[in-house]
Amino acid sequence: MNLFLNNKKISLKIALKRKDKIKNLWQYKKLKGLYIPFSNKINTYFRNNNIDILFLNNKNAILYIYQNIIPNKIINVNEDKYNTNILILPPNSSENLKIGDILTFEFEDII
Repeated sequence: MNLFLNNKKISLKIALKRKDKIKNLWQYKKLKGLYIPFSNKINTYFRNNNIDILFLNNKNAILYIYQNIIPNKIINVNEDKYNTNILILPPNSSENLKIGDILTFEFEDII
């Protein structure tokens, strides 16, 4: 899955299972992007670099933006987890975005 942001193509991994979320969030030092469906909280424990965290609704409109979040933080939003998705990006990737913006994703090789 890809996201075009600030004229750059960001390749995203999708974490459908808890183990995928943990593996991708903490194992990789340079995270390009991670999409976590059906989730309203995340922590940055054991990360060694900052990240941007966006909470999206089911129409991919931005509900919350957390920029340049340092490691060892917990982010929890007061939204129904089944109607909320998380997008994790490299630090400062979301500086030109605002709440209400709708993001467009490109899917590849869906069978």
